[in-house]
Amino acid sequence: MDMHTVVVGTSGTTAEDVVAVARHGARVELSAAAVDALAASRLIVDALAAKPEPVYGVSTGFGALASRHISTDLRARLQRNIVRSHAAGMGPRVEREVVRALMFLRLKTVASGHTGVRPEVAQTMADVLNAGITPVVHEYGSLGCSGDLAPLSHCALTLMGEGEAEGPDGTVRPAGELLAAHGITPVELREKEGLALLNGTDGMLGMLVMALADLKNLYTSADITAALSLEALLGTDKVLAPELHAIRPHPGQGASADNMLRVLAGSGLTGHHQDDAPRVQDAYSVRCAPQVNGAGRDTLDHAAVVAGRELASSVDNPVVLPDGRVESNGNFHGAPVAYVLDFLAIVAADLGSICERRTDRLLDKNRSHGLPPFLADDAGVDSGLMIAQYTQAALVSEMKRLAVPASADSIPSSAMQEDHVSMGWSAARKLRTAVDNLARIVAVELHAATRAVELRAAEGLVPAPASQAAVAALRAAGAEGPGPDRFLAPDLAAADAFVRAGGLVAAVEPVTGPLA
Repeated sequence: MDMHTVVVGTSGTTAEDVVAVARHGARVELSAAAVDALAASRLIVDALAAKPEPVYGVSTGFGALASRHISTDLRARLQRNIVRSHAAGMGPRVEREVVRALMFLRLKTVASGHTGVRPEVAQTMADVLNAGITPVVHEYGSLGCSGDLAPLSHCALTLMGEGEAEGPDGTVRPAGELLAAHGITPVELREKEGLALLNGTDGMLGMLVMALADLKNLYTSADITAALSLEALLGTDKVLAPELHAIRPHPGQGASADNMLRVLAGSGLTGHHQDDAPRVQDAYSVRCAPQVNGAGRDTLDHAAVVAGRELASSVDNPVVLPDGRVESNGNFHGAPVAYVLDFLAIVAADLGSICERRTDRLLDKNRSHGLPPFLADDAGVDSGLMIAQYTQAALVSEMKRLAVPASADSIPSSAMQEDHVSMGWSAARKLRTAVDNLARIVAVELHAATRAVELRAAEGLVPAPASQAAVAALRAAGAEGPGPDRFLAPDLAAADAFVRAGGLVAAVEPVTGPLA
């Protein structure tokens, strides 16, 4: 477990801290300012709770039941009940890193001092994270409005010592047993606290932050594989010239073109248009790679801006304002996050699509400019990478289905009180699948392009130094080069793991310098 410590203050958090806690087990501490803010806002809630006038979330029911004034003796029961009843998720468990991000981001909002939660509740949230206890959260249950209600409820249930959770050893046990084993006292919720633990966009935001981290690596990796494919197809690197991209100044396009140009520096394969198979221009999948990859990069940048704003937000309903008012609001609506989650699924699908088109071109003897059919050792006896492209095509087809926006849908709930919802959790869940698939698609292109580059090298054409570094690193990672047919799945799995872990970028940067 990473001994890095993330200090949670009153003004939000960073994407880097989310990843550190969610994926790398970083410890969490509350700042002194956060503890003070928690205590101050709790005084306001306690004062309102003592008044005879009903205040939403403090002394009333919730949602469509908000009109009922709850007497003092029933309020603790009300807070427990909202957690129990809302912990209604179904389906498979979601991943540990998603649950940790969910809990950490809820703690981030609680620590802002705008929720009215007591300091000891926030401290228990930190203690659960630091103990490596992960509540069991299910796939289905969030509509992305009024927060990720069911997922957050399952986390709150663990704080109460109820339900099930996974211990640091990976074993699922009753949450009360796990808390006791780590010396953590279950919380007894008071006015507003149950509601405050449930009302947030934390699940969809956590998945957005992690998807952005993964996609940054995949977009740089895809620039490298596009360069390798261009090289293997004896394409021209003249289309990557900075002056061409300067007259259409989309930042991502320029960055991708520069990445490709750096990878191809010193290549003996580029610019052979007039050798044996004259052609005026390369195909779009080769020539337009910077435009497609770059448009995706710009979409990532937009999504990162939205994520940054949400990371700085305090999402709850009602909220405690600095002047002492407790006001209802609609900030829990997930639309801003849901939209960019869907945007990312769209650009990921298109990136996968252009990768697959280059792979198909490498394998087709009528379009590969002299490469053997399917890059096979003895075509006819050997099938080469024929079915690797089938696998890649199946992944691309699923990516297109996953690109259908979830945020364009809405379904009313809570007796029509919550009559428009974001479906942001669903957008996030399908994006996670899309990101996984994209890594596999890029890996197949990498495997095909490196094999093709090696076949060109065998003919006496010298690949770029960065290409040679990529080939050597991939082979060292367990994906073998040209030769007779063999069990292919392990090679593809090795290439996938290599790309996913950032191995491709790490292999070429010592040659190219840092890539965008």
